[in-house]
Amino acid sequence: MGLKVAFQMDPIGAVNIDADSTFRIALEAQARGHQLFYYTPDRLSYQEGRVLARGWPLTVQRVKGDHFALGAEQELDLSTVDVIWLRQDPPFDMGYITTTHLLDMIHPRTLVVNDPAWVRNSPEKLLVLSFPDLTPPTAIARDLQTLRDFRARHGDIILKPLYGNGGAGVFKLGMDDGNLASLFELFTGFSREPLIVQKYLPEVTKGDKRVILVDGECVGAINRVPAQGETRSNMHVGGRPEPVALTDRDREICARIGPMLHEKGLIFVGIDVIGDWLTEINVTSPTGIQELERFDGTNAAALIWEAVERRRPV
Repeated sequence: MGLKVAFQMDPIGAVNIDADSTFRIALEAQARGHQLFYYTPDRLSYQEGRVLARGWPLTVQRVKGDHFALGAEQELDLSTVDVIWLRQDPPFDMGYITTTHLLDMIHPRTLVVNDPAWVRNSPEKLLVLSFPDLTPPTAIARDLQTLRDFRARHGDIILKPLYGNGGAGVFKLGMDDGNLASLFELFTGFSREPLIVQKYLPEVTKGDKRVILVDGECVGAINRVPAQGETRSNMHVGGRPEPVALTDRDREICARIGPMLHEKGLIFVGIDVIGDWLTEINVTSPTGIQELERFDGTNAAALIWEAVERRRPV
């Protein structure tokens, strides 16, 4: 008997089956004999002491235009499931946070991956603050003078929303760029959240490395090279994935952060490294395992499932 596995994710019909990590994890689960169930976050609910999801039994296949099939819709008590994958994409807003609170009610009896409490407490751009010696100079503030002073100290900067994703709203500002105040007004006009600012790393033109860790262990990396004329290397905005070897510095960073990831139940993590510097620790819905498998044959999905199965034996 396999495990009963539920996927809390964005609509499956829209996924790119050649790039989406959740699809690859589901495909591997099915190959290992696990039963799949799928629902979207808006169909998660708490009802009189139970955490429920309205969704569908799921089968998947690597066929473009015909990559999934659904069984009859049903309402499932998630406490009867062995494993739940928390895999919807950010934004990391109150809706996202609410799902982690609901899933907390059944974890770890039902194993939620990644651990919902630590997903909630470990946003991508905040968890790295625990390792200031591994990161470029960074500030988080909602005060224009603080941002101006930071640029005066460090020169060219990257300014972005604290809870953004996929490269959205990321700006490079040089010392003489007059748009800092305007961008500050724009961001603070529609959001109460602080901004994050980091010293610009020129090495980004050679790529922003995505390193995959499974249960705290480094398993490989891909490089994401910005498109011509772009600062951002995210694949969502045209970054080009390419093979890359791990460096001694990459391994040093992984050795430092790995024990913390293992302890907190953050089984599937993707970190971002530019040059010698750690810039993000992605725990909400990391990507990159399909590209890694294509480039060097590393089946990260199988390694992830081995880690899950150690915690929730078949």
